[in-house]
Amino acid sequence: MLSVAKLNVAIQSVQILRNVSLDLPSGTMAGLIGRNGAGKTTLMKSIMGLLKATSGSITFDGNDLVAAKTHARTRLGIGYMPEDRRLIPDLTVEDNVLVPAWAAHSADAQARLEKVYGLIPELREFALRKGSQLSGGQQKLVALGRALMCGTRLLLLDEPFEGVAPALAHRLVEVVVNLKREGMSVIVSESDLQHSERMVDQIIVIDRGAITSVE
Repeated sequence: MLSVAKLNVAIQSVQILRNVSLDLPSGTMAGLIGRNGAGKTTLMKSIMGLLKATSGSITFDGNDLVAAKTHARTRLGIGYMPEDRRLIPDLTVEDNVLVPAWAAHSADAQARLEKVYGLIPELREFALRKGSQLSGGQQKLVALGRALMCGTRLLLLDEPFEGVAPALAHRLVEVVVNLKREGMSVIVSESDLQHSERMVDQIIVIDRGAITSVE
């Protein structure tokens, strides 16, 4: 489903990704493992079109993502949960979750919202709270729900468990495992295998912007 080949990305004059190649078959969950600064976030942002490749290719279900406009990813069914959550503090939880559907003018926004509530029932419980009123773990759940509004086929989850209390981290793992059971393709980035090891089909190790091993 997703194929990255010899991808190079530089930010200003600094080379970040170096000839990165990986393949993610449909329905597969991969753990992208690397220490802070290894290139995990840069790779995810490149797939989402938030950073431009200097060379190489990214294809998703036969579509050339390097040439595609950033917003086209949502229409292809790709969702992204950034490490820092990026919720809008003055919007309610429900409105934060709906933002991608509004931006994409999705006709099935309400149906997608109900699907998200089915996957993460906690979101319905605090749907009317503002983003600023949530704990860090609750904000992660909201960010995951927001990613699911458009991420119907592929999810990119950047450090979803970082800084989250153990109970909520366990709940996030449960949600991600259920997504895999539904046939979703998922890439989860972590600094180590603390949460990923038992739920992923493959482990991709990245260091200094290069893939060092795939298991």
